[in-house]
Amino acid sequence: MEFVSSVPRKIESVIKTKMELQKKEQQEAIEHIDEVQNEIDRLNEQASEEILKVEQKYNKLRQPFFQKRSELIAKIPNFWVTTFVNHPQVSALLGEEDEEALHYLSRVEVTEFEDIKSGYRIDFYFDENPYFENKALSKEFNVNESGDPVSKSTEIKWKAGKDLTKRTGQTPNKAGKKRQHEEPESFFTWFTDHSDAGADELGEVIKDDIWPNPLQYYLVPDMEDEEGDGDDDDDEEGLEDIDEGEEEEGEDEDEDGDGEDGEVRNKRNLTCHPLECCNMLHI
Repeated sequence: MEFVSSVPRKIESVIKTKMELQKKEQQEAIEHIDEVQNEIDRLNEQASEEILKVEQKYNKLRQPFFQKRSELIAKIPNFWVTTFVNHPQVSALLGEEDEEALHYLSRVEVTEFEDIKSGYRIDFYFDENPYFENKALSKEFNVNESGDPVSKSTEIKWKAGKDLTKRTGQTPNKAGKKRQHEEPESFFTWFTDHSDAGADELGEVIKDDIWPNPLQYYLVPDMEDEEGDGDDDDDEEGLEDIDEGEEEEGEDEDEDGDGEDGEVRNKRNLTCHPLECCNMLHI
């Protein structure tokens, strides 16, 4: 009896030992995974540093071309307001009076700081206008001593009765039919909003989407016109296809008609003359 009762205890001990070994192996595997992951993280951090150096290098190389582009853009009236109106995200922030004010916008510049991680600045340069005294408006994004993203901007010196940020019921501009909300806040409230500098969508859109290639948005209407011409051509081709289809159907019907006549003639050929039939019967 003692032998029999000791067997389950031995089995239980073996199972427990195996479980402990498996647990130990798993723990060791986890520790090794953590070590490998630390190496991966170290390489990722090193890669980020290398990428930043490359970005800094090419930012300097791009500057003369940005300058040349700005000089050429200056020859095109209303380039920047057209670009902003054609951009879906920026357009959603523009009221009719915002658009009027942006007609005086002559130049836009984006400057990334030498230490790219520390931030960037967006500068808007305006001609003399009836809305504010400033010749330039800027908004700057950087990090504070705690490493948190912060922003600061130029105070807009509005002319009497022209403060667009205090007009809550602006009429959407001509592109408003494409927007989801009918009474947007003024575009210029962006210069006074510093509530969440780390998630400033407009700043990121201007820096990362518009600034690298503003021409693509300036030309949007022309592209749509070309697409419209293409649609007209497609419509004409469609009509031609329909006409050809109708002609083919008519031909098919004629062929079918010939087929029916042929069948009738065949039936007639199969039908013998009464005298011939009689002769055949006599045979």
